[in-house]
Amino acid sequence: MAMDKDLDKKEDNLDILKEKYDELKVKYDLPEFYELNKLFDIEDVDTETDFLLRRIRRVITERIAGYSRFVDVILNPSNAPVFFFNLIKKIDNGKKQAITEVYEILGNLEMEIIILDLDYSEKKEAEFIKKVIDLFDKRIKKDLLEVVKSLGAVSLDDKKETSRSYFG
Repeated sequence: MAMDKDLDKKEDNLDILKEKYDELKVKYDLPEFYELNKLFDIEDVDTETDFLLRRIRRVITERIAGYSRFVDVILNPSNAPVFFFNLIKKIDNGKKQAITEVYEILGNLEMEIIILDLDYSEKKEAEFIKKVIDLFDKRIKKDLLEVVKSLGAVSLDDKKETSRSYFG
């Protein structure tokens, strides 16, 4: 019974979120809720706020920070778990260049995030959300997918070869 109430409450919150988002979508020409939710899991954003776009942007910010950390591990593996060293060897120069460019884009977005945190403007929040969706659709998603797919899984042969060369 308690689970049913929780589920109903979650569905009610999602409906309210969609309604409030749709108003802002019309006002600022934002992307469809479904597209934003598909990329950034915004459906759990609390609707009891005067700053809905800021809350949505903060969910997006968490995803950007996660991708940024992942790319940082690939480009600067000195503190990476050992598992990543075998994977990183598989990245060719073309993919390394693409991921470096993505890293720069993510870094620039993180700088914009700081500005938005310090100087709130609903219009600027909306512009940032549109910009991020555009960058993810045209560049970030594609490049990250290519790199991650090229990394693949480490085979047992790779592990044996690494362990032999490491231990002599």
